[in-house]
This record gives sequence, C-alpha cells and structure tokens, in this order.
Amino acid sequence: MPLSRAPTASRLPIAIPSLPIPEDFNCRSFKMERGMNLCNRKIAEYKKSRKLDFVTHVVYGNSDDSVGIDVPFPNDYSELLEQAKEATELALKDNKQLMEIEFPTAGLESVPGDAEGGTEMTGSMQLIREFCDLFVIPEKATRTRIFFPEANEVKFARQSVFGGASFKLDYLTKPSFLEDFGFVSKVKMADRVKPEDEMFLVAYPYYNVNEMLVVEELYNEAVAKTTRKLIIFNGELDRIRSGYYPPFFYPKLAALATTLFPKMETVYYIHNFKGTRGGTLFRCYPGPWKVLRKVRGKYVCLHKQGVMPSLKEVALDILPSA
Repeated sequence: MPLSRAPTASRLPIAIPSLPIPEDFNCRSFKMERGMNLCNRKIAEYKKSRKLDFVTHVVYGNSDDSVGIDVPFPNDYSELLEQAKEATELALKDNKQLMEIEFPTAGLESVPGDAEGGTEMTGSMQLIREFCDLFVIPEKATRTRIFFPEANEVKFARQSVFGGASFKLDYLTKPSFLEDFGFVSKVKMADRVKPEDEMFLVAYPYYNVNEMLVVEELYNEAVAKTTRKLIIFNGELDRIRSGYYPPFFYPKLAALATTLFPKMETVYYIHNFKGTRGGTLFRCYPGPWKVLRKVRGKYVCLHKQGVMPSLKEVALDILPSA
C-alpha cells in the first residue's frame, strides 16, 4: 500500500474539539473536555526525518549484546505517531498482514485507567485520525475502512474528529434490546466489507468481549488469504494475553491467544509500570523489545530481547532486578 511521503496539511489540532453534540446522541459516555491536550506540539530538539532515528546506548540485563541500535522513546505524541507510521511501513514491506499498535493516551507515562474510559477512547479516536493522516495517502483514503466498536461511535466520529475525512467509517457491533445489561449484537463482517477495501484499522476493540471476536471474524473472512492488511489500534490485547478474562467463562476470547495472536506483529507498543521500581516496556518494529526506566529525565535501557516478554515477567523479574 503506498504511504504518505509529504507533510499532512489537513491534520487536525490535537486538542479535542468542542463540537455541538445532538441531544439524542448516546455514545459510551464520551467526554470532550475543553483544554484537553493529548499531543505536545513542541518541536523535537533532536533532528527529525522521515526515516527512523536511531540511538546507541548501553543495555543491561540478560541480553547477550551490551550495545544496541534502537529507536528512542518518543518525547511527545507527535514523535510517537511518526515512529508508529515508520514502523508500520517497515512491517508492510516485510509482508506483515495483521498488526498491533498499542500505547497509552492519557500521557506517555500513564497507565490504563489513569483517565476515564470514555476520555481514553476519545483520545484514541483523535490519535487514530492523526495516524491515518500521516500513514494513508489521499488516493487510498476511500480504500481504508476504520472500524469503531459501535454504530453510535461512527456517528460521533463523523460529527467530530473525522468530520470531512474520506476514510470509510464502520462498526463491529450494534446495540441489542438488552443493551442496558451490556449485551450487543455481532455484525456479519461479510456484509460490511467492500471489494475495493485494501486496509482495515480497528479502533480500541476492548469495551465488550464480543468486539475482539468480531475482529477475528474480520481477519478470517476478509484479510486472510488476500492482500488486505489489518491494524488493531489500542485494543488492550494484554487483557487477553494475561488471562484477565478467565478461560472457563470466556473460552472463545481466551482462545485468541493461540489462534489469532500468533499471526499478529506488534509493530508499536508502550506499556508503563508504576512504582519505585517502575519502568516501561517499549517496542518499535523491527527493533527489539526493551525495558526502560527514566533516570534524571532520560530513558535508560535496562533489558532487551527479541520476543515480547509477559507483563508479569517485566513487573516481577526484570524491573526489580535491574
């Protein structure tokens, strides 16, 4: 898929817009807070380019190599989105078909839950628009379908963050008559996908357990054995990886860890660990997985490896022993 090579003139201001919302609109309690600034627009002190910037630093821990050449941790969301774009482009060149992008939206040092759920989703929506404006050239916008969890969120996106965009907006689930009890109806993916679609981006499919099951259906029916690509953006897939959903009660969801996830490449990832011995698990494709700690305002790499460590391993093993 051809990707952008020029600055995007149409990028929205990163502050969440305060737009009028219809009185009858209901969308998971999304909050559009005045003055909320997700991305710091300061110009980076180091030289920026369309190529990945690399730094050399000493690495401690169990790594066999003492020196690594890796992408630095971003200073702000502008750098993060640029890194994520470059990482995704490199993954596409390597014929990766199913990709994951995951990072916190309440601040680069935040963890899930630091912001109210609706605010985090709104932040992800804004950053998805930013990412798509960087990543997709205008000629490919109408062939890029962005799936939001529910139909109401598609309406919200069109009236706010994605207003005027050419991307195709769609949804994974629709409310049922038991919506007040958390029940929604799956949407048949064969009815949503169009022949001209080339790229799918799924936005934060974690609020309801059915959402990731529909993503698996989307991959199996519309991506596998085709030339299409699928990106899962801020899906909080660590909930499934870590066993947050007990397999006894959620067997289909738990099965994704062995059916869908092995086919997926995590192209960009940030997960923070709080506490006196806290740190950050960071990865930018095709680089290694790194465990970082901020020391005197700068990130120091404590450990790196070629495969993703579990969050439990990082929290209980790597960080305490660093």
